[in-house]
Amino acid sequence: MDQLRDELLHGGLKDRNPFKDRRVRQALYQAVDVQTLRSKLMNGLSAPTGGMTPSPLGAFNDPELERRLPLDLAAARKLMADAGYADGFEVTLDCPNNRYINDEELCVALAGMWAQLKVKVRVNAMPRSLYFPKLEKFDTSLYLLGWGGAITDAETTFTPVMRHPGGQGVGVFNSGRSRNDSFEALAVQSSTEADPKKREALIKAALAEWKTQVHTIPLHRQVIPWAVRQNVDVVHRADNVLDLSWVTLGKP
Repeated sequence: MDQLRDELLHGGLKDRNPFKDRRVRQALYQAVDVQTLRSKLMNGLSAPTGGMTPSPLGAFNDPELERRLPLDLAAARKLMADAGYADGFEVTLDCPNNRYINDEELCVALAGMWAQLKVKVRVNAMPRSLYFPKLEKFDTSLYLLGWGGAITDAETTFTPVMRHPGGQGVGVFNSGRSRNDSFEALAVQSSTEADPKKREALIKAALAEWKTQVHTIPLHRQVIPWAVRQNVDVVHRADNVLDLSWVTLGKP
């Protein structure tokens, strides 16, 4: 299986920050031409999504939770005007340049798309050795983050990435400090609910609440391809680890 990652954009919560307004967040979302990102930057090797989990399995393959908001510049401009930002604003987009596939290029492309809403974006790209310490200090207003791995359960995204920062690793990667008390209560319950059906309902409700409030702007699940010779058969694990015991050689 190809490794899957969610590409997310968080808005920080500083004083007078336009990202406090859901309409602004939704406007930025609906100005993203994710199909152009897929074709021009990712060479077709990405899966655009509206989901928040590294794999659709984390959302129980619910099509509504996977559905993206449509690209709609007219609607986006109206949302900006309704929120009082018809003339846009200026913001810095922090971005790594050696962590995800075409990460800096993605940020530059997004800056161009948001310019159509008169939002002036300064792309602040840097090596991941500088990038992640910056996020750990909550020193950001807008940033690019990828999340994924072999475990597909929503819990691996809920607690570190989506919950409000707290102790013991809770919200440690929620560098925008997004907060939603309704989501928080559902996520906390889902972490300890033992009944599978009840837990599924809690997870879906939590994801739906997060999605409705547009706390993050999902982009795509990046795909990491492997190339092998014709007589080599290999299992591509979800965590992108090459396990030699899962490699078989056929006749040349």
